[in-house]
Amino acid sequence: MEESLRPGDAFDPDCPTRLVLDRIGDKWSVLVVLSLLDGPRRFTELRDTIGGVTPKVLTQTLRVMERDGLLTREVFAEVPPRVEYALTPLGRSLRAPIEAVTAWAEANVGAVVAARARHDERASRAAAVG
Repeated sequence: MEESLRPGDAFDPDCPTRLVLDRIGDKWSVLVVLSLLDGPRRFTELRDTIGGVTPKVLTQTLRVMERDGLLTREVFAEVPPRVEYALTPLGRSLRAPIEAVTAWAEANVGAVVAARARHDERASRAAAVG
């Protein structure tokens, strides 16, 4: 089997699998995938849908995702030029895992926020005593 097509080992520090995990673990990449699941979007549509991302960070995220084969960038010869981003089949294959993680996050955000508050309160009390 060609080296680049072999399954990876995420626990091997030299395995490129970690690069892939970095990409799909990045919040902006996850939000771009979710935004593009319904079809192609222009840059401004992506920025407005995602919210809170700077144009610079969104541009960097889109470039890396294109390089990784997760999306395509199509430039239309119009005035002004129109650019659309769309998921590739590889990018669309992230639908189920990303939707599952997003559903878990939305269902458990209250528990996580409450746990953080309890932790911070304990840490604050311990700092005051010690």
